[in-house]
Amino acid sequence: MSTQTTQTPLTLDELRSGPPTVSVEVAGQYLGVSRAYAYAMAREGRLPTIKLGERRVRVPSAALLRMLGVED
Repeated sequence: MSTQTTQTPLTLDELRSGPPTVSVEVAGQYLGVSRAYAYAMAREGRLPTIKLGERRVRVPSAALLRMLGVED
């Protein structure tokens, strides 16, 4: 039995009008990579992040838009 969930595709308009930061997982969805790979990118410095405390890491929406080749 499969437990896949169907997600609504994310749009660039949602990223532009949303909060100033997104989770690493959401950034990975925009980039089309897995959650694990997105965290690896963040760890290796290939995904711009802001560290909030010991464990909390966020991705600036403006930096993600630039990575996607979109002007914010």
